[in-house]
Amino acid sequence: MIRKLISRVFSGKKPAANRHEPAVIPVSSHGITRDRISSGSRRTCETLQQHGYKAYVVGGAVRDLLIGAEPKDFDVATDATPEQVRHCFRRSRIIGRRFQIVHVMMGQETIEVTTFRGALDANTKKDEHGRVLHDNVFGTQAEDAARRDFTANALYYDPATEAVLDYHHGVGDLKAKTLRMIGEPRARYREDPVRMLRAVRLAAKLGLQIDPEARKPIRDMADLLENVPPARLFDEMLKLLTSGFSVKCLTQLRDEGLHHGLLPLLDVILEQPMGEKFVMLALANTDDRVRRGKGTSPSFLFATLLWHEVLAHWEKLLAEGQLKIPALYQAMDHVLDVQGEKLAITRRITGDIKELWALQPRFEQRAGKRPYALLEQPRFRAAYDFLVLRAQAGEIDMEIADWWTRFQNVEGDKRGEMLLPEQPGDKKKRRRRKKKPAAGPSASE
Repeated sequence: MIRKLISRVFSGKKPAANRHEPAVIPVSSHGITRDRISSGSRRTCETLQQHGYKAYVVGGAVRDLLIGAEPKDFDVATDATPEQVRHCFRRSRIIGRRFQIVHVMMGQETIEVTTFRGALDANTKKDEHGRVLHDNVFGTQAEDAARRDFTANALYYDPATEAVLDYHHGVGDLKAKTLRMIGEPRARYREDPVRMLRAVRLAAKLGLQIDPEARKPIRDMADLLENVPPARLFDEMLKLLTSGFSVKCLTQLRDEGLHHGLLPLLDVILEQPMGEKFVMLALANTDDRVRRGKGTSPSFLFATLLWHEVLAHWEKLLAEGQLKIPALYQAMDHVLDVQGEKLAITRRITGDIKELWALQPRFEQRAGKRPYALLEQPRFRAAYDFLVLRAQAGEIDMEIADWWTRFQNVEGDKRGEMLLPEQPGDKKKRRRRKKKPAAGPSASE
């Protein structure tokens, strides 16, 4: 033993830390006081601790506070089972299949409470590629920390003591601006391929460099995303697009070779100069809104990502001699059907996307009563914003967007003065659309 100790000292190697014992970092070192934790998460931890359970604010909230960012959500981890958590809170419910969690309602907040997860073993249900399918196995806090994806997410904050428990050197990695995987990266990506997307999103959002050992396998393992349920991919894509750093995320997705397996048509869009300019303008606009605390629309985001594929297919159908509007609807259905095979875009969002696209040709009509009717459309404002992006990207003449900007900001006679003269064919088209009275006996007969 003495010989080993002397050898270790002279070799300069540090003794291996006990992986089951976390580093306990006091508030004097990390600076996170309990008043910076949401009242709902603080009360949730206090209630569970009063019932004799361990309870901590965990993961992203702790990570964000350490780097000076404002957390979006405050999640809680505990050694209480979902049923035990539910019995501690009158307003709570158990959700989830793959791994059960409890939603605890605290005033206006909904706190997501998870039970410490246990280590995977030979009995863990997986698919043929190694993806974990069923995971309601509970364990110790140390096992829970080891199951988390990145060291920066394996951090536990105790509101009672204001201490941070760090099992995997996550605080040190954050200081070093490194996103490091817990465990062997290839095995962790097989367990959950979405971790590859999460690595890209977190690195872009937090300004971190992906550790080379975690980055190296991503391009080779991108095909595993094909086995992820479309609903999970849609949720992760939405998080990426609304992160406030979507331009950086999208660029890094392409650099890592992940865009082919995520949005099948995205790589085609980004290879078109006009398409890439349009997409990047839309994402930059979304990033700006997120950073200013304004709302974002999933419908608008996906409409911008896919618009140039709709345009390409629409032009192809027009070249084949199809009518303008029926061809547009056929192109919309085609593009959304292709995406539906990979991303489970909800029916409501799909409907909104199609409405945004369908309104675009109507902006070309600036004569007669049609501009007034378009102003009354419920989706006018979103469709107008879409039109402005198209003009900024050089797809259409900026004069059209400027006209609609002025038209909606004036009233009465001034609007009428702006209308363009009707073309000779416009009145004939309207007459053709009027329904002829049905032939048959009159009411008196």
